Amino acid sequence: MSLVSGPGRGGASAGGHVPDELKLVVEKHVEYIQSLDTRQDELEYWLTEHLRLNGVYWGLTALHLLGHPDALSRLATIDFILSCQHENGGFGAAPGHDAHMLYTVSAVQILGTVDALEELDRRGKAGTEKVGKYIADLQNQETGSFAGDQWGETDTRFLYGALNALSLLHMLRLVNVSKAVTHIQACANFDGGYGVSPGAESHAGQIFTCVAALAIAGRLDLVDKDRLGGWLSERQVPNGGLNGRPEKVEDVCYSWWVGSSLAMIDRLHWINGDKLAQFILRCQDPDKGGIADRPGDMVDVFHTHFGIAGLSLIGFPGLIAVDPIYCMPREVTKRLLGKLNT
Repeated sequence: MSLVSGPGRGGASAGGHVPDELKLVVEKHVEYIQSLDTRQDELEYWLTEHLRLNGVYWGLTALHLLGHPDALSRLATIDFILSCQHENGGFGAAPGHDAHMLYTVSAVQILGTVDALEELDRRGKAGTEKVGKYIADLQNQETGSFAGDQWGETDTRFLYGALNALSLLHMLRLVNVSKAVTHIQACANFDGGYGVSPGAESHAGQIFTCVAALAIAGRLDLVDKDRLGGWLSERQVPNGGLNGRPEKVEDVCYSWWVGSSLAMIDRLHWINGDKLAQFILRCQDPDKGGIADRPGDMVDVFHTHFGIAGLSLIGFPGLIAVDPIYCMPREVTKRLLGKLNT
């Protein structure tokens, strides 16, 4: 699976005709996701190899939320994920790529979704304990922050990813959660939001990572919910879409980053869900499937995933419920978090 765009464009372009009644074209989206790995004769397929494993996560999760969990081969999915693993326990974007936190998290989420985490110990290059150790070793013991890989770049995305994967593996004991929480607090801003690092501006994507990490740590009490809710609700623009920062254009992916953060602090009702749903539906290609960032743009699996996740978040009819903390089907996280630590 890849991040290749197309084959069509999302909805009507600015000023174009939009049908009075928009519907989610479920079957078309399923077909679109299924087609992604068949386009290996296209240059774009190989130019996006560095996103391959993430692409599987986006496509697979979207299919589960659409109610089509068997649309991709479970065995082929497991085989591909295991082929991306390194001896140190980490996963790369594709076979032969360096291990990185982001791909390791996606690998855990994918294997968890298809109920195959035990394959890490049965067929993986490294077992579950090594996966946990790979993630834990990326924590800075002084600051509580996490690096993405051996080269040391830090980002609140990596901190969230670490707590996400380790909690699904029941291995949070391997890291200093308290220090991670302290680092998140250092990233908080006067407007209630959070940045990529201490002193960085608030951004909806980073807010999601920080709020979700606090949720996993059981420390949502540290969030200024009304102040943050106000900042996040102001991200909705007149056409119903959401942006990531003030004065920026709307983008379907922020349907998730903003919406999930509002859901976690019980403020999702502070935005107009009906207008958001209509915006997302205008971004889909009704003929060939897929969702774009904005109406008239090329569709891709990234925005398809986050558009469908956003619709699920606001309770769009016919979709499986999504977990706002993990961005996985809620039924899956309940199953995984309910299992005893082995």
